[in-house]
Amino acid sequence: MYFPSMDVAAGLSTKNAVTSGIAAGFPIFAGYFPAAMAFGLIARDISVGLPETMLFSIVLFAGASQFFALNLIASGAEIAEIVLGIVLVNLRHLLMSASISRRTSERSILGRMMIAFGNTDEVFATASSTVGPISTPYLMALEITSWSGWVSGTLVGYTAGAILPAGLQQSIGITLYGMFAALLMHNIKRIPWYMVVAAIAAGTNTFLVLILSMQPGWAFAVSMTAASAIGAAVLPALSAPFKEDDFEL
Repeated sequence: MYFPSMDVAAGLSTKNAVTSGIAAGFPIFAGYFPAAMAFGLIARDISVGLPETMLFSIVLFAGASQFFALNLIASGAEIAEIVLGIVLVNLRHLLMSASISRRTSERSILGRMMIAFGNTDEVFATASSTVGPISTPYLMALEITSWSGWVSGTLVGYTAGAILPAGLQQSIGITLYGMFAALLMHNIKRIPWYMVVAAIAAGTNTFLVLILSMQPGWAFAVSMTAASAIGAAVLPALSAPFKEDDFEL
């Protein structure tokens, strides 16, 4: 399969690099827009204001953690719980940004910070499919195009909530579970043992919330940390037969 990003290298002119970045980012825009609409609808449904909802998408720009934050807000979680949960969910971005920084032509600290801000899972996958160094204009165009899809989708979803039937708005809440299920299944297809880690996290979280009556945010932090620690200690040996080349992006 051909991706517009595969032929992009640091040697392209700025104009061509920007054009290629927009072309590579358009499929991400198309995927982000409906997901962001769901985010806007859910935010309106739980009475989060439009300014706060838009700031979520403009400043945070992290779909999974934004849906997760809405879930905690709806459950009455404290600010500290929400912040900690978002940090844990987004820890993977440290590794993705470290990987991209080795290939980008950007050298200024400000430029690298801007690139790191827009480095989502889909942007990372697209940028990683390029050959050779990645030019800053290409990467910025790719990220801004993707970011535009998420921000505009949030606005449309929130405003559409004023005209959609209440029953339809409530049914959109299933999007949260669908997104996390899709992320889980993607990883299980690569390494089946991830299901064990997910089960440990789910079981621990259920025990902490239902049996020990722990707040959802803190329960998530504890269960995620515990399951990740067990996975890091056990999975490398269990997944040895799987080679990284077998599931390249």
